[in-house]
Amino acid sequence: MQHHPARLIAKKRDGGTLSRAEIQDLVGGVVDGSLGDAQLGAFLMAVCCNGMTPEETAALTLAMRDSGRRLRHDQLARPKVDKHSTGGVGDKVSLLLAPLVAAAGVAVPMLSGRGLGHTGGTIDKLAALPGYRTDLALDQAGHVLEQCGYVMIAPSVEIAPADRRMYATRDISGTVESIPLITSSILAKKLAEGIDGLVMDVKCGRAAFMTREEDAISLMESLCATGSAAGLRMAALLTDMDHPLGLALGNSLEVAEVIQALDGDCPDDLREITLALGVEMLLLGRVAGDEATARATLQRLWDDGVVRQVFRHNLELQGGDPRVLDDLSLLGRAPHVVAVEAQHAGFVGDVDPLALGQLVVDLGGGRRQPADVIDPQVGIVLKKTLGAEVATGDVLAFVHARTREAALGAVERVQRAMPVGAERRRRAALVKRRLAGPHQ
Repeated sequence: MQHHPARLIAKKRDGGTLSRAEIQDLVGGVVDGSLGDAQLGAFLMAVCCNGMTPEETAALTLAMRDSGRRLRHDQLARPKVDKHSTGGVGDKVSLLLAPLVAAAGVAVPMLSGRGLGHTGGTIDKLAALPGYRTDLALDQAGHVLEQCGYVMIAPSVEIAPADRRMYATRDISGTVESIPLITSSILAKKLAEGIDGLVMDVKCGRAAFMTREEDAISLMESLCATGSAAGLRMAALLTDMDHPLGLALGNSLEVAEVIQALDGDCPDDLREITLALGVEMLLLGRVAGDEATARATLQRLWDDGVVRQVFRHNLELQGGDPRVLDDLSLLGRAPHVVAVEAQHAGFVGDVDPLALGQLVVDLGGGRRQPADVIDPQVGIVLKKTLGAEVATGDVLAFVHARTREAALGAVERVQRAMPVGAERRRRAALVKRRLAGPHQ
């Protein structure tokens, strides 16, 4: 490092502003190891406590992006737009959204992550598809993108390597919640994808990373400002995560829901969020002049079966078994499926996403630690949603478990997460707020 690391750490600790060169030097030290673990933790804590200016956040993001390989897609005439979600329970939107937007003429090079804790990961859901590969070499990924309009891969060690070490250190140093650090972590990888635009789905609610709306809005503003400063066209939606998204919770179960949705059998909330994000992607890609045109285009492609064809093409290119589109039994099934029944009549007064997401993890469908192995077939399928009227004995949900003991043990937890009462409640708006960058 050109600068003494302790001096830079102390500068940020005392509320000072780091220059672009100083930040580049720190990130270089992260990659080559000259910034020690204790020093990295101290720097992250200083940022967490004192924040960063917009200029510092942009400099950190670009330095992290430039710490590894940057993809180029010069051969593609299509606009290139991606979407990123901050994560939630039942959020399988990417699996629908990528082929939908690709069908409309926008290329989607999507780097996705694995789940940790109660929030599911796109890569884990794709792993439930027989044969599907997300570990493609970057050149292979480029070929898939050219052929079918989208590709879905796990992050390569070549992409933003500084983020890998910084993210792991944040996880053990109490600095995960820092908005500048969240912003730079997300955008460094996205900027390395070689995209023209990015739509952020920032979740807010009980099962979201940001539970308070004001914090979620601050993150939206930071992401849009930093992405725009780096030359990306940016848009962000603040969306509800106070209830699960869709009806299926658990990897194979969510993939089955996506395949059924391709054929038109899609839960209303999943369709609404997918279309809302798709509209933003078409607008950023400038293949539609206004929201109404974009929405009509997406609905037509979905209803006409074009999106299903694009999904199939991608499935074939990434090694998946296309027969699964016509035979969901190829996804497998947990050995024990148990109905959860309403104990009395009334209305479903809540569907607690955090409680249900944690239950899926306990069934084996999620990770507590990064090295945990996931059981793709376990989970929960909801049969009733918030405000639904039920009679005594009506099925609220089905639990899919590896053992009968686990299934029976989950029944009471689902009943607590889905209490039945006299009051009929309605779900709040799914899209709470929209924010667009200056280049849209």
